[in-house]
Amino acid sequence: MNLKYNCAYFLGDKPCRYKRMCDGCKKYKPAGKRILIIKLAFTGDVLRTTPILAGLKKRYPSSHITWVTKKEALPVLENNRLIDSLLEYGVEALSRLFVQRFDLVICLDKDAESTALAEIAHANKKAGFGLSKEGRAYPLSKSSEYAFRLGLDDELKFRKNKKSYQEIIFEIAGLKYNKEEYILILSTDQLRRSEELRKAYGLAKHHRVIGFNTGCGDAFEGKKWTIGGFMRLGREISRLPATKILLLGGPKEVERNALIAKSAKFPLIDTGCGNTLRDFISIVNLCDLVVCGDTVTLHIAIALKKDVVALFGPTVPQEIELYGRGQKFFANTDCSPCYKRICDRDDLCMKKIEASDVFKVVKGLLRKK
Repeated sequence: MNLKYNCAYFLGDKPCRYKRMCDGCKKYKPAGKRILIIKLAFTGDVLRTTPILAGLKKRYPSSHITWVTKKEALPVLENNRLIDSLLEYGVEALSRLFVQRFDLVICLDKDAESTALAEIAHANKKAGFGLSKEGRAYPLSKSSEYAFRLGLDDELKFRKNKKSYQEIIFEIAGLKYNKEEYILILSTDQLRRSEELRKAYGLAKHHRVIGFNTGCGDAFEGKKWTIGGFMRLGREISRLPATKILLLGGPKEVERNALIAKSAKFPLIDTGCGNTLRDFISIVNLCDLVVCGDTVTLHIAIALKKDVVALFGPTVPQEIELYGRGQKFFANTDCSPCYKRICDRDDLCMKKIEASDVFKVVKGLLRKK
């Protein structure tokens, strides 16, 4: 149990030492609202949802917040002090939701797994998305209708909408958005790992470190910038004094990064593609600036308050909040954004982004360091 009770048996915000319902728990009710957030995937989307925690705690200072997510996203939430109870999606989470009662449920995914959870959760009030008896997602509240329409109306999502993702989810929850930041807390082990890697990579304090994340997730293959683009950008950056380039990637970038590392005529440090998510976060923490597409690395860099040069093609840039740290590139071809999983026009939109233009932005951001 990790509840906040105003009773003689338990005071403060530390976990209750009792393993069962004690007399104090039977006699007194929990202080504040009990809130459930359902956001299962993807990891980057889970991370960019964390600003809502500050908004909820501001609105409901003594609230108890439970968050349900999938196993792969746990590392970006596990050290977050604004989450009182973090549940991995599975049998235990389902069992608890059948029993527990909440004052407010906020479901921020439209998939069947998430919306079904929202339906079975017991709550006085619900917002976000639920699942109808016919198996279709629907808005649970009036405040959720705009976000629901974004998933149905391409013209609204692609062209008309100017709201960031954070503005949209705050609106769903009935909160005022004040540029609340992502929350990503590195553990002591992760901070120690960053320093170990800094020494292993030969990075001095005066070095300006730039990360190249070259790939993307499974959902949209067309999010990747071209290998040639990264190569041309790397050559230009390598001419700048006191700069180091870290090559970043995951299992899907093994061949891509190996080709870049082998062909590069400039120095770079290949950080490998087999890192755990926790170690990968420690590596990104070494960077001053990250160049990447619309991927989980983008959200990790934003959360760690790094400067970001974000490259967009098949997805919309307006939903991404950079908090004034960096710049977004969007090649506005006649077919983008399209949200197609596989491009049928040879990734034209990403090829339109010129390395020389990206370098100008990178150079300008580095001058501020």
